[in-house]
Amino acid sequence: MNSFSESYKAAGVDVTAGYKAVELMKKHVQRTKTDGVVSGIGGFGGLFAPDLTGIKEPVLVSGTDGVGTKLKLAFLLDKHDTIGIDAVAMCVNDVVCCGARPLFFLDYIAVGKNVPEKVAEIVSGIAEGCVQSGSALVGGETAEMPGFYPVNEYDVAGFSVGLADKADMIDSSKLEEGDVLVGLRSSGVHSNGFSLVRKVFGINEETINNTYPELDKPLGETLLTPTKIYVKPILALIKEVNVKAISHITGGGFYENIPRMLTDGFCAKINKEAVPVLPIFKVIQREGNISEHDMFNTFNMGVGMVAAVAKKDTEKALDILKENGEDAVILGEVIKGEKGVVFA
Repeated sequence: MNSFSESYKAAGVDVTAGYKAVELMKKHVQRTKTDGVVSGIGGFGGLFAPDLTGIKEPVLVSGTDGVGTKLKLAFLLDKHDTIGIDAVAMCVNDVVCCGARPLFFLDYIAVGKNVPEKVAEIVSGIAEGCVQSGSALVGGETAEMPGFYPVNEYDVAGFSVGLADKADMIDSSKLEEGDVLVGLRSSGVHSNGFSLVRKVFGINEETINNTYPELDKPLGETLLTPTKIYVKPILALIKEVNVKAISHITGGGFYENIPRMLTDGFCAKINKEAVPVLPIFKVIQREGNISEHDMFNTFNMGVGMVAAVAKKDTEKALDILKENGEDAVILGEVIKGEKGVVFA
């Protein structure tokens, strides 16, 4: 390709680096190809032909998000191959809450300086997230923005589009008193609350390598653990059990996210002792002298997804989730009351 601008390069943008980045990422994108993919990357739009077999009233469900200030840890550790998993997870985990199957994903990467190898490393994580969620990576954008982002920094965001049959969508309308709340464990802090995390630990080049007795890895490595993707186990659960409501526990923790799965007149009663609190949250609470309320109002506390099922389906739900790699727990139940969360 005979495309090169000396003037543009002098301004800080190297278009040839962009072309190289695309070439390097192609092998990662190829891993995500599914039957619906019509076009490869490099065009002006990503093309996807969904299989509508058996779907009477198709509904597209979309979700978008970024990684947030967790990226600061990736910069400090110079580790960029997992942050893309977070970008995908934050989108597909939202989409599946409606009962939709994620179809495809597009990313947006903005960099201070385009280092093709680093961009390809980021995309490798995005591709891994797509594979984990059964999504195709059908396109994206890499923008070199000198003067806007520092040379060694970048931002990552994206969006997912999923498909559901309207009659089968999960909308909380069938919730009843006594329904059981099943919690799927998180892998760590996921991608929320990192502004508070960074303040608590004073994250910098030195503190990021601190060790704590409760943690089996250095602080930075523990915090950078990618967000867990729940798509496949949740879809397996929905196929066999009448799942009445689902909540993805993101920013705002229990207090903000669980009420989003409830209808008026119902409240979530959580058994605090049943919450599988991860060691990292105990360290954060101690080091930051943070109240228990604020912890549950900021972090997932060890539970990344909550599903409501009828009491009679509880054991079956737990068995299905276990078959799909999830050691789920019974968190509590749905009770009558003002929409919200109460701990017992």
